[in-house]
Amino acid sequence: MSQRELVVLGTASQVPTAQRNHNGYVLRWGGEAVLFDPGEGTQRQMIHAGISATDLTRIAITHFHGDHSLGLAGVVQRINLDRVPHPIDTYYPASGQRFFDNLCDATAYHRAVDLRQRPIAAPGILPAPGAPFEVTTARLDHPVETFGYRLSEPDYRTIRPERLDELGLHGPIVGRLQREGEIDWQGRTVTLDEVSTLRRGQSFAFVMDTRICTGARELAAGVDMLVIEATFLDADAQLATEHGHLTAGQAARIAADAGARTLVLTHFSQRYPSLDQHLAEARQVFAGDIVIAADLDHIPFPSRR
Repeated sequence: MSQRELVVLGTASQVPTAQRNHNGYVLRWGGEAVLFDPGEGTQRQMIHAGISATDLTRIAITHFHGDHSLGLAGVVQRINLDRVPHPIDTYYPASGQRFFDNLCDATAYHRAVDLRQRPIAAPGILPAPGAPFEVTTARLDHPVETFGYRLSEPDYRTIRPERLDELGLHGPIVGRLQREGEIDWQGRTVTLDEVSTLRRGQSFAFVMDTRICTGARELAAGVDMLVIEATFLDADAQLATEHGHLTAGQAARIAADAGARTLVLTHFSQRYPSLDQHLAEARQVFAGDIVIAADLDHIPFPSRR
C-alpha cells in the first residue's frame, strides 16, 4: 500500500446510483488517515476499501448537505464500538453545529469516543496537533456555508553524505549546521545549502460543492493532488451555477490556472451514466494527470518533485 494515497469511498452527488455511493474519501498520509465528507454508506464502503475505524485520525466535513455528512452518524458509532484509543480531530462549519450534534447523537449508544471538535468560523489555519502537515481552509461558494481544505507539508532538506565526506564534516557539528544554517569550518563558512538538497513538501486540496470562486483557486494553488467536484458537464453550466456546483471544464480550469499536478474529478450527477465526456472536457483544459474517480479506487500521490 502506498504511504500516501487517496481512497475513494463514493463518487455520487445528491442521489447515489447502483455504481456510485454517496461521497466519502480517505486520505492516507503516513500514520494519518483523514476522512472527508462521509455521506450515507461510508461505514460499509470503508470495509470494502480495507479501512478500519481505528485508522482514522481526523474527519473533515465541507458542509452539511446530506450527501456529504449523513454517514457521520454511523462512522462515529463505529469509532465508538471499536474503542478507537486516540482522539479524532473533527473539522466542520461552525454554522452547522446543530447538525453536527444531531448526527453524533442520532441514536442511543454509550458514547466514549473522543471527538475533538474544531468548528470553523473563518478561513485560515486550523489546529492540527501532531499532524505532519498544516491544515488550512477557505470559503467556497455554495447555497449553504461551505469550506474546502488544504493539507500542506513543509519543505525540508535532505543531507548529502558525500558532501559531508568531502568537507570532513562528521558528528555533532553536522547537527549544529542543521540547526544554525551555517558554521565556520577549517577557515571558511560552510552553509547548509552546500551539503543538502531542498525537497518541496507535498500538498493536497479538497474542494467540494462550489461555484468558481477565489477560495477554490487559493486551495488548489500548486498542489500535488486536487480533489474537486465535477457535478455537471459544460452543456449544463447554467444548472451548475443555479445549484452552486462546477462543471468538469470549470474544475479543470481551476486546476490549470492554479498549477495543480494531479486532478481528481468526482461528485457526479446521476444524470450521467457515462463519464467519458467529463474526461474529454477536462482534457481540453488541463494538461496534467486526470483521474475520473470511481468508487473504491486507491489513487497514489504523485512522486515528489
